[in-house]
Amino acid sequence: MLVRILKAWYKLFLVVHIALPPSAGGLSPGNFYIRGTKTMRELSLFVDESGDKSIATRYYLLTFVLHEQSDRITSKIQAYEQTLAAADLPNISFHSEPLLNGHDDYENLGLTQRKKLLVSFNVLVQRLPIQYKTFLYKRSEFPNIEKLAARMRRDASEMIADHLAYFQGFDHVKLYYDNGQAIVKKALDEAIYSTLSKEAVVKKRTTMTEYRLAQVADYLCTIELAAVKYAAKENGATYDKFFGGVGSFKKNWLKQARRKMLRS
Repeated sequence: MLVRILKAWYKLFLVVHIALPPSAGGLSPGNFYIRGTKTMRELSLFVDESGDKSIATRYYLLTFVLHEQSDRITSKIQAYEQTLAAADLPNISFHSEPLLNGHDDYENLGLTQRKKLLVSFNVLVQRLPIQYKTFLYKRSEFPNIEKLAARMRRDASEMIADHLAYFQGFDHVKLYYDNGQAIVKKALDEAIYSTLSKEAVVKKRTTMTEYRLAQVADYLCTIELAAVKYAAKENGATYDKFFGGVGSFKKNWLKQARRKMLRS
């Protein structure tokens, strides 16, 4: 009898305690506790850039891919790799520029194989629980990399501010930005800190999931760059081989990619 009374009292305590506002001793919405330990929510930001600091670069793109780490994607990546094996395609790291131009790991692959690799990766992207945002910069509007970095900092800050409640719902924001320019990385760090009042945890890619998501950022950056070049009639023969004409590109590539775009 005593045990039953204690159990009933404990259930009542939980209901009352959780219902109270945090200031009165209740639990904050969205915070879950397992055996007294808070479940940490983590957001990964994978950043990719298209363009460099040379004067020959006409466009500079910065793409953010957002992934909530609680959304597991291992099975989707494994399915993608099984598709490659079934089609007798090499399971190599996806890099857009070498794939399109037949360089580096793609040097010994024919056009048909590279097209199949691009289509397979596009299918993977459509199946992943991600969102993305791309910013476009015309290099003619920025006299130096410092001015460009300042604009990137402003844009990244505004992106976070526009979705502040979403970003503030995470305990940690992990930033993955490899092989980029130090001044750009610094601008992104400052944008996260100034807007969220928390340090960005800068991470190096170490797991299969992290490597694939970094490749997704590469892919989406390339699709958005292609959109700019098609609009300016600068697409050229390489884009036409892989994406077709402007109508085919918009219908079969751009439209699918933008289903994942971070909405305002």
